[in-house]
Amino acid sequence: MIHEVDEALRLLLVETGLPERGVELVFDSPTREWAARRNAPTVSVFLYGIREETARRQAGAVEEHDADGLVVGRRAAPRWFELAYLVTAWTNRPQDEHRLLAEVLQCLTTVDALPERVLTGTLARLGLTVGLDTAGSGTGLPSVSDVWSALGGELRPSIDLRVFAPLPGGRGPVGPPVTDGLVVRATDTTEDVAGSGAGRRLRYRGGTDPGPDGFAAPRERPLPPGRRHRGGPAR
Repeated sequence: MIHEVDEALRLLLVETGLPERGVELVFDSPTREWAARRNAPTVSVFLYGIREETARRQAGAVEEHDADGLVVGRRAAPRWFELAYLVTAWTNRPQDEHRLLAEVLQCLTTVDALPERVLTGTLARLGLTVGLDTAGSGTGLPSVSDVWSALGGELRPSIDLRVFAPLPGGRGPVGPPVTDGLVVRATDTTEDVAGSGAGRRLRYRGGTDPGPDGFAAPRERPLPPGRRHRGGPAR
C-alpha cells in the first residue's frame, strides 16, 4: 500500500508539469549529503512516519465476487494508516524554492483526496477514499523540527503532508458455489407386523389413550399449594 501511495503522489505532481520544466520528483531522504549531491531543481517527498488509525479499525469480513456475482473469497476489513510526508523544494535560490513549493502546495490543496485516476493496485481495487491533509495533525508522529534534527540538516520551508490510506486485510478461501437444488429423499421405515398390513406403533408403559385430540388435548393441571383459580376456593 505504501508504494501505491508514493506512485499516486508522483502521478498527481506530474500533472502540474514539473518534470517538463526540468524539476525532478524524488522520494529520497533530504540529508545533508543528499543535498550536496543535488544538481537540478528537485521536489522531495520524504516519508518519515506511519501511524495506524485505531479508531477506524473494524471487525468482520468483506465478500469478494467474480464477474458472475459468485462469492470467491472473504477478506478481512481494511485497516487505516496515516502516512506522514515531508515535502520540500530544492534549488539554488530561496526565491525559486518558494515559488516551486507554492506550486506543489497549490496542487495538494486543490483536492481533499487522491483522485481515482492516480490510484493503482489495491488502492484502486478497494475503491475507498484516500484522504489528503496538509495541516499536519502531529498525533503520535515526530514533529517536523525533530525530523530535520534527525536528518542532520538545517530547518527549511516544508509541507507536512498526511495521507490516510487503507491497508487490505488478509484474504480467506471459500467453498465452491452450490449449483444443485435441494434434494429430499424419503425412505419407508415402517414394518408390517405379522402380515397385518398395519404399521408398527410405538408403545409406552403405563400410557393411556390420549383420545381423538391426541397429546395436544387440553388437560386439567393441578395448581401449586396455596394457589386457586379465579373465583374458586384455594387448593
